[in-house]
Amino acid sequence: MTIAAKVTLRQHGTQLCCESGYDSLLDALEANQIAVEFQCRSGYCGSCRLKLLRGKVAYRQSPLACIQPGDILPCCCLPVGDIELEL
Repeated sequence: MTIAAKVTLRQHGTQLCCESGYDSLLDALEANQIAVEFQCRSGYCGSCRLKLLRGKVAYRQSPLACIQPGDILPCCCLPVGDIELEL
C-alpha cells in the first residue's frame, strides 16, 4: 500500500503528491519539476528553507541549520499528512 501526502504550493497554485517512495520532500518537488534552491541535501546549510503554512513534516535526521518556527528544510524531511507550502 502506497502512502501519499498532498502538497499544495500556494504561489504556484498547484498540488502534487508526495508518495512514500521519496527520500525527502525535496526529491518529490524535483520529480514534479518544481525548482528549489539547495546545496547540501542533508539539513546542514539551510539553503532549501521553505515556509510551511499548513500541516506537519517529520525529519529523518535533525537538521543542523537553524530554522525558525514555520520554516522547514525539504532536503531532510517528509510530510506527515497533507501540507501547504509558500512556494
